[in-house]
Amino acid sequence: MRTRCYCLYIPDDLNDANDRDAVRVLGVDACRAGWVGVTLHGGAVVAVRVAATVAGLVDRSLAAVGVDIPIGLPDTGRRQADVLAHRAVGPRRSSVFMTPVRAALEADSHAAAVEVNRQRAGEGLSAQAFALRGKIFEVDAWARRAEVRVVEVHPEVTFARLAGAPLPDGKRTWAGVHHRRHLLAAAGIHVPDDLGPAGRLAAVDDVLDAAAAAWTAARVAAGTATPLPDPPVEHDDGWPAAIWV
Repeated sequence: MRTRCYCLYIPDDLNDANDRDAVRVLGVDACRAGWVGVTLHGGAVVAVRVAATVAGLVDRSLAAVGVDIPIGLPDTGRRQADVLAHRAVGPRRSSVFMTPVRAALEADSHAAAVEVNRQRAGEGLSAQAFALRGKIFEVDAWARRAEVRVVEVHPEVTFARLAGAPLPDGKRTWAGVHHRRHLLAAAGIHVPDDLGPAGRLAAVDDVLDAAAAAWTAARVAAGTATPLPDPPVEHDDGWPAAIWV
């Protein structure tokens, strides 16, 4: 089955850019229609797209992809990446959920998942976290076979880095939206007002989160990003788990 993708491509005039400036990266966030992706070329927004799958947003021209979803699932306990991200975002700490153990996400119901997670991690898990299991497993499978470097990001951690401090306002508030958009613009990432079909399929905060993920992906491609924790922790599934910023 062909994946339907709703796109806005923004013509770029970067033909004279040097090799470093010409790097293309992608930031991805989950949205109601599936996934929204923001592509940067030389640091500028050149495409905003929505697709049913992560794979539907990716092409071989990309140097790195940053995805706002847990990658690297623990078998027991909490991930150090989540603990460090929780500390880094200050008043926005409720946006960071502790990644459930793999067995909990494989459970048949939320109630069963809570019990499994309590046994293996010493705590329950929210219905919201359990509802993300389909997307978590989608990325878990895709990232292992992707022909591009894939890293986990958390937009609130990225925005805190851009601002130099945790943000005071939630991402769905008027103040929060404008603060985040200003931070992105100051970093050279100007999200257009008109995103075409993608702008009608993805929420405002999802687009801004994807743009923040793209900023981190650009840092990964340039070799200037840092992982939380450093070095990443490899769980039993073999993936070096870290949130990059």
